[in-house]
Amino acid sequence: MVLVMSQADDPTPKRPAEGQDVVALGGPTEDGKGVHVLRARGDRIEAGELRPTEEGKPIVGELVKLEPRKDTPHICDVRESYRPPAATAPRKGPARVTGDGYREGWDRVFGGAGAGASDRNLN
Repeated sequence: MVLVMSQADDPTPKRPAEGQDVVALGGPTEDGKGVHVLRARGDRIEAGELRPTEEGKPIVGELVKLEPRKDTPHICDVRESYRPPAATAPRKGPARVTGDGYREGWDRVFGGAGAGASDRNLN
């Protein structure tokens, strides 16, 4: 749980206010390219990793902008957050193949606009 201490020396932990989005920075990831985090937003606590974006690579998770607090720099307020749209559920059944090669093959077998009656002999 992410605990935020008040500025007074009150030892009682405080929860973030409703609607507040807070991240606590932890240690580095195994590869050293990111940092482990705990995120508190609303009534949920989430564990994750914070990594820099890299050009040409897909964004996995959310894109956030953090603002460190003056009194405790390892606690950051999330100022902006972007969550990519959820992927649609996979369809059941075969893939819909509608490429040019598929269409040309269909026309060769079953006759298309340019195929005459003589081209339709399947025996």
